[in-house]
Amino acid sequence: MKDWTRSGRLQSEVANKLAEWIEGGLKSWDISRDAPYFGFEVPDHPGTYFYVWLDAPIGYMGAFKEWCDKNNYDFDSVWGPESDAEVYHFIGKDIVNFHCLFWPAMLNQANYRTPTGVNVHGFVTVDGRKMSKSRGTFIKARTYLDHLDPEYLRYYFATKLSANVEDIDLSLEDFVQKVNSDLVGKLVNIASRTAGFITKKFDGQLSTDLANPELIEAIRAKCPDIRSAFERREFSKGTREIMALVDDVNAWIADVAPWHLAKSEDTLAQVQPICTTAINAFRILVLYLKPVTPMLAGKVQEFLQVSSLDYETLNDTLLGHTIAPFTPLLTRIEMSDVEAMIQPEVTEIDNPSKSEIATNIEPIAPECTIDDFTKVDLRVVTIVAAETVEGADKLLTLTLDLGGETRQVFTGIKAAYKAQDLVGRQTVMIANLAPRKMKFGVSEGMILAAGPGGSDIYLLEPDRGAKAGQRIR
Repeated sequence: MKDWTRSGRLQSEVANKLAEWIEGGLKSWDISRDAPYFGFEVPDHPGTYFYVWLDAPIGYMGAFKEWCDKNNYDFDSVWGPESDAEVYHFIGKDIVNFHCLFWPAMLNQANYRTPTGVNVHGFVTVDGRKMSKSRGTFIKARTYLDHLDPEYLRYYFATKLSANVEDIDLSLEDFVQKVNSDLVGKLVNIASRTAGFITKKFDGQLSTDLANPELIEAIRAKCPDIRSAFERREFSKGTREIMALVDDVNAWIADVAPWHLAKSEDTLAQVQPICTTAINAFRILVLYLKPVTPMLAGKVQEFLQVSSLDYETLNDTLLGHTIAPFTPLLTRIEMSDVEAMIQPEVTEIDNPSKSEIATNIEPIAPECTIDDFTKVDLRVVTIVAAETVEGADKLLTLTLDLGGETRQVFTGIKAAYKAQDLVGRQTVMIANLAPRKMKFGVSEGMILAAGPGGSDIYLLEPDRGAKAGQRIR
């Protein structure tokens, strides 16, 4: 197992975390769950199911095996122990232990190869907050596609992603600004401000020479750096390199100002090689960005009337070549587009259907008296510290300020909240609940939350102005 963790197939921070678990002594892993559960029932054990993270990775292989059978492809050429194929997994950081400890061990014992690499990403927040339908920060893919081009989100995430295990935030205002500035205002602008001259003044034909061949060669010279960044999954670095070149091209176009030269017959001849240079630069820049924005590359390929747009064509130069009339390749995003995208998700929560109410809302508990209620001492508390619990999948340890004292509470909200985000927040606790001795220590109360569980949990928060220790009546 140490050979696996230090083989170079994992990010260093992931390898370090696995090493901690291994050196601390691995414990038994419970691979079953009692009903009510879902998935595959354990043979000869009615009401007992395999834990989802035991069988889920096997589904990757099962789906591929079915494809192989239908297409007469050798399954073992990819998953066999002697395979030299490259197999990569991309996962979230919350399932590292399953994919990087248990799964490789299962593969090894079953005589299958292990992945070439497991690439771990952090969490995605929206406007600095975890995804939540009621706050308009949980957006379905289908709803997004009803309003916006998928290339926009691909580009925005590429500008944020690195090869490290880092959380990224989808700031909606920043998303709009970056797409409008980078893709529309800078990249596509190269073609939109020069192609029109080729169409109107030169019958759509590029010149037979370049006004600035040095600029084109400087852009080509960046190819190794950009390819290397993408291959190392340093997407933010790769996109920065490309956008720096975009800025260089736009600055050069502004300096030579073909729109001024086109006004005079004496200088009109200079416009064609200038615009030809810009169009050739644009072609290479879109080629570089194609892994991120393939649909844009397809549109540009049609506009340039070329048979392909890939790295094998890097050194091609379009001279004496006819291009199609320019039409808008991308359009600006308006905040109203984003608001329209968010609104259906909020409305869905505000106005659930009767069927959703029937299936999602728990029935009201048996009637109680006011005396029953007053026995429960509910207090406002401030979370002064929060930590993960080593060895526990769901638990966080919270230190709660109760006004004149602090309490330690273990709570199963790890899937819904990051420990560091809870510090300083207020919530509500049952202060007179008898202490409960647990495997990890003593829990001195219980905090209140709504939701069915898992990642769908919502802490109760008092209104602004409430003080730690105040009783809720």
